[in-house]
Amino acid sequence: MSESGGTFDLVVLGGGSGGYAAALRAAELDQSVVLIEKDKLGGTCLHRGCIPTKALLHSAEVADSAKESETFGVKATFEGIDMGAVHKYKDKVVDGLYKGLSGLIKSRKITVVEGEGKLTGKDEVTVDGKVFKGKNVLLATGSKPKTLGLEIDGEKVLTSDQALTMDRVPESAIVLGGGVIGVEFASVWRSYGADVTIVEALKHLVPVEEESSSKLLERAFRKRKIKSELGKPFESVKTTDAGVVVTLEGGKTLEAEVLLVAIGRGPVSEGLGYEEQGVTLDRGFVQVDENLHTGVGNIYAVGDLIPTLQLAHVGFAEGIFVAEHITGQNPPAIDYDGVPRVTYCEPEVASVGLTSEVAKERGHDIVEMNYNLAGNGKSQILQTQGAVKVIAEKDGPVLGVHMVGSRMGELVAEGQLIYNWEALPSEVAQLIHPHPSQSEALGEAHLALAGKPLHVHD
Repeated sequence: MSESGGTFDLVVLGGGSGGYAAALRAAELDQSVVLIEKDKLGGTCLHRGCIPTKALLHSAEVADSAKESETFGVKATFEGIDMGAVHKYKDKVVDGLYKGLSGLIKSRKITVVEGEGKLTGKDEVTVDGKVFKGKNVLLATGSKPKTLGLEIDGEKVLTSDQALTMDRVPESAIVLGGGVIGVEFASVWRSYGADVTIVEALKHLVPVEEESSSKLLERAFRKRKIKSELGKPFESVKTTDAGVVVTLEGGKTLEAEVLLVAIGRGPVSEGLGYEEQGVTLDRGFVQVDENLHTGVGNIYAVGDLIPTLQLAHVGFAEGIFVAEHITGQNPPAIDYDGVPRVTYCEPEVASVGLTSEVAKERGHDIVEMNYNLAGNGKSQILQTQGAVKVIAEKDGPVLGVHMVGSRMGELVAEGQLIYNWEALPSEVAQLIHPHPSQSEALGEAHLALAGKPLHVHD
């Protein structure tokens, strides 16, 4: 590469999950690749999203284990949270993964350019005056927290970005938004000892999940003394010396030390030259076809920048898809229904496939089985409550798997194989699950759907 830029088979703008996955796969397929990133390789997922939040959630789990140790006959004392030490642990995890990723990118002979890139032609991205031309261009500039136009001061009114680096545990917090980000932070802060209230305009927490899963989570949160204001749209917030006062539609007010604005993430697409080059945006999202092509030149887009599921593993899959598509591998289109989804609060909510509502809307005649974890030995050992719900086509394949309980995020991997391989309940019923394990709950649900229930009360 010359100092003035260069020409590559693939120019990738954005080094997050989608961008770096595309770069790695394209390099593997003998493409010359330049990866342009204004911040750090790994993007939101590694530095401000999945990895650091799950580190906080694990430290919260350890806190709960200490507080509840006597339930298991262990005498331990919980003396509080040392946020400095929590951040040290979290940052060590992130730094280790970042070094590993950087080394991997380097070993694949991918050119990495630090700086803010802009699409300046149908086949070029310019960074600090240097022009990088590509036979193919991939836009992967990701997302940022939505703010509802509220003033984020980083002290009393926060987004997840600031919440991740807070040097203290707030005594009380209002979480605006009952989706994944909101319930995960509510779960962490409650485990850390904060008084937490979630405000959600829709009538359920994690509203895109199966309704029975939402209800189980709401019940579990009530037991944990996490308060919820559901079906109550937010109206306004004002800061006071003590913190914040939040007003809900109808006039009800709530007071707390901090307000976390967790209403989702919006695409980073403004001022990057996309529209000037003819790329179509809708509410900031880049519009693409089933091949993730923008309709302009050889420009593709992936990840949180396009209106598909905002999940790191979806970004990975999309990046790999584009790399394979541009090299003539003819990859199959991504089935977004078949993507596993996990909310890592306590208890975890995990799912894959269709909800019963969507299945009915699509004309499926469905049967379903709800297996309560009360009948599962390992769940009783762990003292977790919840259920595994399986939805199937009548006399047909499994259409959806929906689970609530500790560690369900690990169990959804089997659920996605069942859904994506279009397994019949009778086929899964033949499989032997290890005992005692939580995976037996999945086996039991399929046994029941196959007409031979075992540990199921009528």
